[in-house]
Amino acid sequence: MLKKLAVIAACIVILMTIAISFFIHWVGEFTPSDSALRALAATEVKDISYLRDRPIPTHGKILAIVTSTRELGDTGKITGYELSELARAYWVFSANGFEVDIASPEGDEPHAIIDDEDMNEYDYAFLNDITAQKKAKTTIKVSDVDPDNYSALYFVGGKGAMFDFPDNPAIKDLIHKFYTEGKVISAICHGPAALVNVKVQDEWLVSGRAISAFTKSEELLLMPDARSIFPFLLQEKLEERGAQFFSTNDYLNQVSVSGKLITAQNPWSTWSIAEEVVKKIGYEPKPRKLTREERSVSLLQEFYSGGLNAAENLIKGSPEKYNGHLVLMHAVVAAMKYDVENAVKLIVLAESLRPK
Repeated sequence: MLKKLAVIAACIVILMTIAISFFIHWVGEFTPSDSALRALAATEVKDISYLRDRPIPTHGKILAIVTSTRELGDTGKITGYELSELARAYWVFSANGFEVDIASPEGDEPHAIIDDEDMNEYDYAFLNDITAQKKAKTTIKVSDVDPDNYSALYFVGGKGAMFDFPDNPAIKDLIHKFYTEGKVISAICHGPAALVNVKVQDEWLVSGRAISAFTKSEELLLMPDARSIFPFLLQEKLEERGAQFFSTNDYLNQVSVSGKLITAQNPWSTWSIAEEVVKKIGYEPKPRKLTREERSVSLLQEFYSGGLNAAENLIKGSPEKYNGHLVLMHAVVAAMKYDVENAVKLIVLAESLRPK
C-alpha cells in the first residue's frame, strides 16, 4: 500500500513539474526578445510620429506636480512618482501645443518609479529626451510656483504622494487659487491625495463631486498592510470628505470629470485624463494612434462587461494589436482574488493573443 502511495505521489509531482514547466515556457512566449527590448529602450522622440510633428507651444503652460517622498513610510522601501503617469501626459500636453513644467514639494530631483514590464515607447522617449529629463531632475519647488503662468495643474500619482501632498500648504494654496479662478485641476492614481484637505468656503473641495483615484481594492490587493503604512486609504478619505467616488474594474481605465476638476483611477487612465485636460482648457486633442496597451485595456473592459465571447470577437483578425502580457497579468489578478472562473477565461483570452 505504501509503495502504491509513493508511486502515485511521485507521478503527481512529475505531472506538476511538467505542468509548471509548460506554464513558465508559455508565459515566456509573451515576453519580447532581448533585442526587441533593447530597441524599445532606445526609443527617441524622432521615432514616434505623434511626437515628431509637435507644434511650437502656443497654448500656454501646464504644471505637472510629482512627489518628493522617497521612502514608503517607515518600511525602508523606496517610493516616488509613477514615471508612466508623468511621461505619457507630458507628451500629450506637448503634442497639443502646451509647454510643461514639473514641480515637487521640495524642488529636488524626485525619484521615479519605473516598472519595466509596463514601459512603452513613450516612456523611454521621455527618459531619452534631454529637455524632459532636465525638467524631471531639476523640479520647481511648489512654493516658488507662479500660478498665473499656468492653465492647468496635473498631480502625478505614485505612493509617495500620499505622504507629502495632503498637508503641503503650497499645494493647498495652489489648488484653492486654481479652483476659485476656474482653471483646470487634474490628478491621477494617488495624485488626488492633493485634494483631500483642501477647503473652499468652509466646504471640502471634493464634497459632492465625481472623483476617481486608486481604489481601496487595488491598494490592498498589492499591499495588504497598506492601512498601517499610509496615513489613510485614498478612496476612504475621499468618500469621508463627501466625494462621489467612481471606479471601474481594478487596473483599468476610469476618468471622472466634475466641472474643471478631472481625476483618474490609475496609470492605465493616463492617456484619457491627459486628453481630457486638453479638452477642458479649450482645445481638441491631436489625433493619436492608440497603443497596444490602450487597446488591451479596452479589450479587458469588454471582457468584464460582455464576457469571453465578446472579447474574442473584438480581436478577430487583429491579435497583434493587443498586449497578451497585460491580459495575462489580469488573469493573475483574478487568481489572487480567488476568482478561478475569470482567471481561466483570461488565460484562454491571452492564449488567443499569443504570438504564433
